[in-house]
Amino acid sequence: MDVVNVRVAVVGALIGLVGLAAPAAAAPQAVALPVVDMEAVLKAAQIDPRRADSAITPGSGDSVRLVERALAAEGHLASTYVDGHFGTRTIDAYAAYQRSLGYTGLDASGMPGPTSLRLLGETTYTVTRVVSAGSRVTYHSAVMNTRTKAMLVEAERLLGRSLGITQGSYNPGGVPGSAGTHDGGGALDISVSGMTATTRTTVARVLRQVGFAAWVRTPAQGFDYHIHAIALADPDLSTGARNQAGDYYLGFNGLADRGADDGPAVSPKRTWEEYQRL
Repeated sequence: MDVVNVRVAVVGALIGLVGLAAPAAAAPQAVALPVVDMEAVLKAAQIDPRRADSAITPGSGDSVRLVERALAAEGHLASTYVDGHFGTRTIDAYAAYQRSLGYTGLDASGMPGPTSLRLLGETTYTVTRVVSAGSRVTYHSAVMNTRTKAMLVEAERLLGRSLGITQGSYNPGGVPGSAGTHDGGGALDISVSGMTATTRTTVARVLRQVGFAAWVRTPAQGFDYHIHAIALADPDLSTGARNQAGDYYLGFNGLADRGADDGPAVSPKRTWEEYQRL
């Protein structure tokens, strides 16, 4: 046996002894799933059902389409409505999906919540900028969720005063004339007792600045003076409150007549999460 063959034989024997093998092919890398922006989806879910057309809420189209495709794959939405517009058909489809998970009542309103949104896209998308209402708490003797409380506390800090609450959240039936807006989370009626007209307007403006849709309600509208506030993008909003939030974005007064917004101008209109990022 010549020298070359001896060397080949020795190397082969060593490979056999130590169990060396040719390097395995690299495993294929997982493809990253597209991302659904929950803040954008919630904004569209408030605004789009109140539009007179099928326009897409700026910044929400891509995320809404991903949600709609997932709803269509689950058999809850016709493919013709996979268009990026979170209108009444998509609201109804999302509510049907929530019911399929066993949710009822407020949890099956068609307003996306963090758990249902994640489960819907478990294999098709991931969720970012998650919004949670948090747990229910009592503040100023009124029931609300922790997100709404944080918003109210910040408004009080900016105003340098405490605010009295005449009606809180999660109050099915509520005060006559509330039209179901307090059935879910994010809804507050605030006392204006002892406030001047200027102070009432200032309070409503500050509430808007931290992420509420807020209006001063008046006797001319059929109410005792108070401020009605809806926490924008609260996942626990009742249908009535969700409609008022959408009307606020679209420049209406949140009443059945859908008159022009009579509250203090705030631009841009921000959610609590957007305010916190300032």
